[in-house]
Amino acid sequence: MNVPLLDLKPQLAPLRAQILEAVTRVIDSTGYILGPEVTKLEQKVAQYSGAAHGVGVSSGTDALLAALMSLDIGPGDLVLTTPYTFFATMGTVLRVGAKPVFVDVEPGSLNMDPTLTAEALKADRQGENRIKAMIPVHLYGQCADMQRLGALSQEYGVPIIEDAAQAIGAEFPYEENGQITWKRAGGMGLCGCFSFFPSKNLGCLGDGGMITTSDEAFAAILRSNRNHGAEPKYYHSRVGGNFRLDPIQAVVLSIKLDHLEQWHAGRRANAALYRRLFADAGLVNDPVILPTALYADKAGASEHNHHIYNQFVIHVPKRDALRQHLQANSVGCEIYYPLCLHQQECLRDDAYRAQSFPVAEQAAADSLALPIYPELTPEQLEYVVKTIKAFYHAD
Repeated sequence: MNVPLLDLKPQLAPLRAQILEAVTRVIDSTGYILGPEVTKLEQKVAQYSGAAHGVGVSSGTDALLAALMSLDIGPGDLVLTTPYTFFATMGTVLRVGAKPVFVDVEPGSLNMDPTLTAEALKADRQGENRIKAMIPVHLYGQCADMQRLGALSQEYGVPIIEDAAQAIGAEFPYEENGQITWKRAGGMGLCGCFSFFPSKNLGCLGDGGMITTSDEAFAAILRSNRNHGAEPKYYHSRVGGNFRLDPIQAVVLSIKLDHLEQWHAGRRANAALYRRLFADAGLVNDPVILPTALYADKAGASEHNHHIYNQFVIHVPKRDALRQHLQANSVGCEIYYPLCLHQQECLRDDAYRAQSFPVAEQAAADSLALPIYPELTPEQLEYVVKTIKAFYHAD
């Protein structure tokens, strides 16, 4: 049996005619830069995420870059973030001339540790006060602890840029006076940055991204910066970039957004089936550590996206050997991520190399992503678990 890590064809098939019609409409319009289709998508994504404004951009990376630029973050500034995420989170900080400050992640969720974040902000306030923003990452489709991080943002006056590249639609349960209010990724910080890379739960036909915010003035700066800082046309009060989302991607995303809740539900159902299959196989906790779903027991979780499972990541001993075994048996898998950001060669800085983030480093050594996309069949998931069981029982 073949079980790819991701197969987009089953998702595309029922939407193909509608997508082709919409793309043809854009082509025939001859309006290929921004325009009404982009505006429509911006409004839909903003409303979906619980924000007032959406700003379509060319990629998730450019979403982060434009957000940093729009906060005037540059040389001499520090940005607080996690060492365990995709490179763009750090790369955009470096590109504006700032320096990343890392805090370790929490065991289980692998999201930014609020206790360590508080320590870093306190130390900065007592020193040079150079931390100008923080970028928590909602890793694998589960929100970071935005209640605690948001309180720190307010206390220290440090704005939050949510890296929600893997988490569109993911929700966090705010608790106050015994009541829970669920809020979506991209609607909790100053802004949220989304990626529409094809492998995401909401993916386009190439690169695309979105920034959401409820700050009207900040939204205006973002729109200016995505278009070379021009406002109005040919008048440049700032230096921006060419970060525009094109309308062909916008119409595709607008169509797919209408199906996103159904796809989220499919991924959650697959995650639940994985948990049952691993338990029946006697593999849970020894040797397989399953993904932590932090908010699954909160009131209303069954009606909300407590986790959207952009990835289903297990932690296992002999990870690299298991990966080879799965691939040899036609099961797709991937390592997200094999190296922490502070260990990347491009930093070339002994100060970073000397730092240690044990939770993140352990995750880099033992994490493995399994197929989780919604169109998988129960038989395929059973085969994945059976193949993993055969590897460990062979010992």
